[in-house]
Amino acid sequence: MELRRITADTVYEVCKLSDTLSSDQRKVVADNGISIAEAHFSDAAWFRAIYVDEQAVGFVMLELGMDADEPGVSLWRFMIAGPHQGKGYGRQTIEQLAALLKERGTTLLYTSYVRGPGSPEGFYRSLGFETTGNLVDGETEAVLRM
Repeated sequence: MELRRITADTVYEVCKLSDTLSSDQRKVVADNGISIAEAHFSDAAWFRAIYVDEQAVGFVMLELGMDADEPGVSLWRFMIAGPHQGKGYGRQTIEQLAALLKERGTTLLYTSYVRGPGSPEGFYRSLGFETTGNLVDGETEAVLRM
């Protein structure tokens, strides 16, 4: 599993991964194309495609500019394509990100999610994310302490 920069040659492939999500997941996960566009208008976005061998299997985007009262990094967008879910790639991605962030001195990784059908809540809890009690844009906020 490898995190790679998205290029002009790979952007379409990464965008099409969103089409592989279930209808419930599509309601709670932004399209990769929208995420990539938003990243280009943010000074704090860091994003990569997730590859296994030479096949794109997902997308991840961090927001590196958390508010001063919340030191840490935010997992802004994250998805694993439908056919590749349940293979451990999501867990590997979060573990790799946590290791990279920890090396750089970051001890908190935030995320937020919608509860209900298609929600990644169970996945995040299984990785050690704990809810903070806060809502972010109507979504449940969670944090991983590294």
